[in-house]
Amino acid sequence: MQENLSLYHIFYIVSRTGNISQAAKELYISQPAISRAIKKLEDNLDTILFKRSSRGVTLTPDGQLLYEKVKAAFELLSEGEDSILHNRSREIPRLRIGASTTLCKYVLMPRLKNFISANPQMRITISCQSTYQTLRLLEEDRIDIGLIGRPGKLSGYEFLPLLQIQDTFVATKQYLENQHRLFPLEPLSHTATFMLLDEQNITRQSVNIMLHDHQLQLGHILEVSSMDLLIQFAQVGLGIACVIKEFVQKELDEGTLVEVPLGLVFPSREIGFVCRSGAKAQELVTSSQSLFI
Repeated sequence: MQENLSLYHIFYIVSRTGNISQAAKELYISQPAISRAIKKLEDNLDTILFKRSSRGVTLTPDGQLLYEKVKAAFELLSEGEDSILHNRSREIPRLRIGASTTLCKYVLMPRLKNFISANPQMRITISCQSTYQTLRLLEEDRIDIGLIGRPGKLSGYEFLPLLQIQDTFVATKQYLENQHRLFPLEPLSHTATFMLLDEQNITRQSVNIMLHDHQLQLGHILEVSSMDLLIQFAQVGLGIACVIKEFVQKELDEGTLVEVPLGLVFPSREIGFVCRSGAKAQELVTSSQSLFI
């Protein structure tokens, strides 16, 4: 049993990743070393644990049975470590925040300096991911509070509004002039390149609803992964970007970007902090109150 302990850890990582190459990266050992460890464990247990193919490895019935037991064991070990760490740090207040990269940069970051000054003893961790992933982390109790755009349905959570935002289309004057010069009789919706966030983004989904409601079809769409890239691509004249107006207000005031009239006006949307409903909600609001100012 004792000689198998290190082999079980390798087996667990390979089972979880389903790929020897990925497991090698996580464990910082070579692929041949992993293959030898798995072979040794199979020999010790007198069974075959994995089926190998060009796409990776999958567990055999015996392998699946062992994986469930090993997984439970490692989860218990992890819980033990967490308990010890929690006991050591229980006197240190902490706040685990989740937000998208865009909201972290444009909304959370400007508020963090004052918050940290007011709460120098608090340990703060920030994770960046989509709104849906933030809500999942809240559900799994892996973060305490999330900064999100209010989704359509939000049952089981407390939502604390922070600010109003509005989507808009922007481009450089030069880009619009070039479009009118090249296609004087065609509408921009048919000729211009429209740059939008990907379909999984809540901002993109609200834009799609507006376009559908106004029966406005865009001829050329370029999907972009982040709000920052949308703004930068618009600034270099690549096309017309759908961005959050408040995040480009400086560029609009300076005239480096202009709003593009397309015959529709986006309604305002709410950005706010969200936490799970219950007694802890008020406690979180109190402890992080200066973030809401």
